[in-house]
Amino acid sequence: MKLSGNTILITGATSGIGLELTKRFASLDNTVLALGRNRDSLSQLSSIPNVHTIRCDLTKPSDFDKLISLIRKKYSSLNLLINNAGIQFNPDFAKDPDQSVQIEKEIQTNLTIPIRLISILIPVLKSQKASAIVNVTSGLALVPKKSAPLYCGTKAGLHLFTEALRYQLEETNIKVIEMLPPQVDTPMTAGRGRNKLTTAALTDQFLSALEKDRVYIGIGIVRYLRWALRIFPSLIYKIIKNT
Repeated sequence: MKLSGNTILITGATSGIGLELTKRFASLDNTVLALGRNRDSLSQLSSIPNVHTIRCDLTKPSDFDKLISLIRKKYSSLNLLINNAGIQFNPDFAKDPDQSVQIEKEIQTNLTIPIRLISILIPVLKSQKASAIVNVTSGLALVPKKSAPLYCGTKAGLHLFTEALRYQLEETNIKVIEMLPPQVDTPMTAGRGRNKLTTAALTDQFLSALEKDRVYIGIGIVRYLRWALRIFPSLIYKIIKNT
């Protein structure tokens, strides 16, 4: 896929992976629609050439509908959708099983909203010469860890949805791509883990793979995870369980 001349929608664009992707794609002469909820964070992106900021809370139906209307009217050239936004609450169901608010919000953000965006924007993407959907999942979509059952579950759901969607769209102009990061040094992972990958290193690997038309993009150590699971499944599960 060409890395320039695209119109790109990036969710969760104001921090972490989304912020780095926004800056990098903008520097490559793309039109980047940077989506976020925080007005102050978005204002810091508005001065970057090629970046168009959109304040939007996709969990609110009214905001969601306004975004779709805006894209259809003003950004109908959209040809790359990057579902990057994600949250991780790490509820402990053994100690506090009533996690209804967090459950709904995490499932919405990590799974339901990406699927809804895709389903509604497919006609726009189909109208372009070449388009792509990128779903950002996680190495934890393949192997779960004890402390994050909800996060692992939503990312695993998005992982399988992505693979099945690829089958459905394989005869169209839309590539369906999955990016699977390891633990990355972002605000979401603050205080957790060591030796985390930088967002810059992640973006370098992702853009290289995207340009080569790869549809399964394991980043960092996740590149070897599927291979390791075939050979040492029990060991890998044991290692990841308490990370």
